[in-house]
Amino acid sequence: MNKISAVILVKDSERLLESVLKALERLDEVVVLDNGSVDRTLEIARSFSNVSLHFHPFIGFGPMKRLGAKLARNDWILSIDSDEVASKELVDELLNTPLDPQKGYSYDVHNYYQGRRIRGCGWGEDRFLGVYHKRVADFDESEVHEKVVKLEGGRLEEVKLRGYISHHPFAGARDFLQKIQSYSDLYVKQHQARQSSSPLKALGHSLWSFTRSYLLKRGFLDGYAGFLISAYNAQSVFWKYIKLYEANRV
Repeated sequence: MNKISAVILVKDSERLLESVLKALERLDEVVVLDNGSVDRTLEIARSFSNVSLHFHPFIGFGPMKRLGAKLARNDWILSIDSDEVASKELVDELLNTPLDPQKGYSYDVHNYYQGRRIRGCGWGEDRFLGVYHKRVADFDESEVHEKVVKLEGGRLEEVKLRGYISHHPFAGARDFLQKIQSYSDLYVKQHQARQSSSPLKALGHSLWSFTRSYLLKRGFLDGYAGFLISAYNAQSVFWKYIKLYEANRV
């Protein structure tokens, strides 16, 4: 049986954390790295015997995930978020499939909004390479939209697992607005003085994002949820470019 450490970043993650950790009870270790929770997150984490709880100020998603892997006692890492519930099939594969350290393993991501699986907006074509051997690979240093890369450079050869995780990123509209704020700030931090921006660029990319999500990616088939997600995608793009434009003018 493979020895695997799951790594989860948390902050005020009580909404789904119990379900997330319950699905991972058969893993050897779950590293929970907290960056300032004030809800029941820590209480829930401490109730699971295989959880190793750690604390660190937030330094960007890539750096935080790198730190979480360093804190893990096992070499094999499963990176999973605090709103993602691993299927039994995925955990079975991870525990019983012979794993090659020179390869990375991806799982399918089933995205949901308010209990409904979303298949449009690009959410139905989601796969993430989140299983890797930490002596061969690690997350890059990106503040946001981080990915696993080989330590000596380049991409890992990907092996697709049959199992999946169920992803529930937003409880309601308020969560969309909060994520727009936090992710646009991280985008500016990562790209300020390195990438140009303008109001016209913000508008053009935003309009294209909505068109692509709602029409080309068939978000309209998901009803209200599809419209909301497409609008969120467009607003995310608009505000990150506007914030970058203003930051570059300082």
